[in-house]
Amino acid sequence: MRVNKSYLFAGVIFGVVIAYFAISAAVGRGKHAEAAPAEKKKDELQLVRTVLTPESVRPYAVVLRGRTEAMRSVVARSETAGVVAATPTPEGSWVKAGQVLCRLDVDARQATLDQARANLRSKTLQWEAGQRLAEKGFRSDTQVASARADMDQAAAQVRQAEVAYEQINIRAPFAGVFDNRDAEVGSYLSPGQPCGTVVELSPLLLVGDVPEADAGRIAAGAPARADLGAGGTLSGKVRFVARQADPTTRTYRVEIAAPNPHGAVRAGLSAQINVEAGRGAAHLVPVSALVLDAAGRQGVRYVADDGRTVAFAPVKVLEETAGGVWVSGLTGSVNVITVGQSYVAEGQKVRVASR
Repeated sequence: MRVNKSYLFAGVIFGVVIAYFAISAAVGRGKHAEAAPAEKKKDELQLVRTVLTPESVRPYAVVLRGRTEAMRSVVARSETAGVVAATPTPEGSWVKAGQVLCRLDVDARQATLDQARANLRSKTLQWEAGQRLAEKGFRSDTQVASARADMDQAAAQVRQAEVAYEQINIRAPFAGVFDNRDAEVGSYLSPGQPCGTVVELSPLLLVGDVPEADAGRIAAGAPARADLGAGGTLSGKVRFVARQADPTTRTYRVEIAAPNPHGAVRAGLSAQINVEAGRGAAHLVPVSALVLDAAGRQGVRYVADDGRTVAFAPVKVLEETAGGVWVSGLTGSVNVITVGQSYVAEGQKVRVASR
């Protein structure tokens, strides 16, 4: 029996339609099955871990980079002219106040002093003789007064000669280190020319510059501590805070006087200086908890009091320790996010992992 071609064609079309709907239904069920877990996953909250950080009271500090400086540094200069005859103090040695650093040749100074003293003895004898004669009526009061004036003038000449003689000794103006000698034996020094430099290293100065935002927080007498670049520490108190800013850097000079027994620490060493600037609230947080917000501010993310919402607080690092960093800017006890803080945003709902 022959089949009509039109029936055959209609049957093929019908089969194709049935197959299309069957395949579409199967694919639809697969997509729905895949979408369900995705929607379920989307509805889950981000998991974070927190640590409860209590509020503590700690000293605030202003941190600045600085250096050590000598308390005083003075060039000892000659007060008179002459040839250097001796340099009794070795370069680099400790000296006492008044110790001779360089000695000039005596030249004629000793003869001038001897002559002045002899003249004084003569004038003194003349005045004494005039007094005895005046008592007997052989000298007037005017003559006695003139003899006394001659004697006083001779005494002044002696004093002048003694000063000139003493000026051959160039002495240390204070106790310290004879750090550099500029003159050697045989050098000719005119008045004002240097013999050498004396520096005072105890106490030692810690010097740094602070920006205008911190200058008002530092007061004279505030405790300070310095970690030296060469190793070791120094402690002292602020002795000076400049009232006028450097015109170039717009910073203010700060000086701290620190005891330095036996000059153990040298001048010119780099130092990181921490100056106390009052006390206030602080929190100890892990270093890893510090993040930056969209505005580039450094701070920490924490879970608000509702236990679900992420909040952000900008903080300022006060001190770095082995156990974390002390920061200011938080209030009360705070649940700081320590795991997942980089994957959440302010206002986002999260789940806090139980310990």
